[in-house]
Amino acid sequence: MQGTTVRRVGLVLAVTTLTGVTACTSQDSSDGPGRDDRAARGRALAALRSAERATDSARSARVESTTTMGSLMSMTADGTLGWSKGITGTLTIRYTGGTVADTMRRLGTTSMEARYLPEAYYARLGEKFAEQTGGKRWIRYAYEDLDALAGGSGAHLGDQMRSTTPNQSVKLLLSSGDVRKVGEETVRGRTATHWSGTVAAADVTDAALRKQLAEAGVTTETVDIWVDRRNLLVKKVEKARTTTGRLTQTAHYADYGAPVRAERPPASDTGDFEDLVRKQSGAP
Repeated sequence: MQGTTVRRVGLVLAVTTLTGVTACTSQDSSDGPGRDDRAARGRALAALRSAERATDSARSARVESTTTMGSLMSMTADGTLGWSKGITGTLTIRYTGGTVADTMRRLGTTSMEARYLPEAYYARLGEKFAEQTGGKRWIRYAYEDLDALAGGSGAHLGDQMRSTTPNQSVKLLLSSGDVRKVGEETVRGRTATHWSGTVAAADVTDAALRKQLAEAGVTTETVDIWVDRRNLLVKKVEKARTTTGRLTQTAHYADYGAPVRAERPPASDTGDFEDLVRKQSGAP
């Protein structure tokens, strides 16, 4: 019984942790910055729109991130993501703490390779997990299958994975009523402009992002981004208090335009998420 439970939890953990790699996050409070005048706000929004366009046009980047979600988990992720035709790329995810890391240890690994393709992503969970799933080392998660996960509660997971590009933080900040320029700073040796703001979930114009925040129980958030002289995002810090606890995520972006590789694993070594869940639950 315990083995069945661990396998079932592992299937779902691979979903929920992957969506936290670069998804939007938020914070329960802020320092309450002073009001900018209309002209200053106009200049700020113009600069952010330039950053959004430049980052979106770059089509790919190297990503390094750290994420903490209360006592649930802490994790790191690094790899290259592309977004010219849907989300694509490969990330290595390492679980460093929390109950998720404990569960993954029982599955025989605390790291996982994730390959993102436009219609699905694939997670490699290791040899021990394969022993419990008919020898399949990879699990395929079709985005359309996630829409039906847990009676519909998984619908936003697919949305998050299709919205994990660097310009998503810029889009969030564009919805802030108090966006402001903090100043010029150095990020890993690169000169960058630091922008900050507080975002109310109800004011987010992007429907997918607004939905993600609502389903996470977020009402307000703070977003900090650093933009270099080419208008490219080089760092972000987002913080939140969600239904799973305090969430903090820091990400660095570099090597914009880098080649992106995401090959589908061999079909003979891949199990389908929906089929595996059905088998684990004993459903017909």
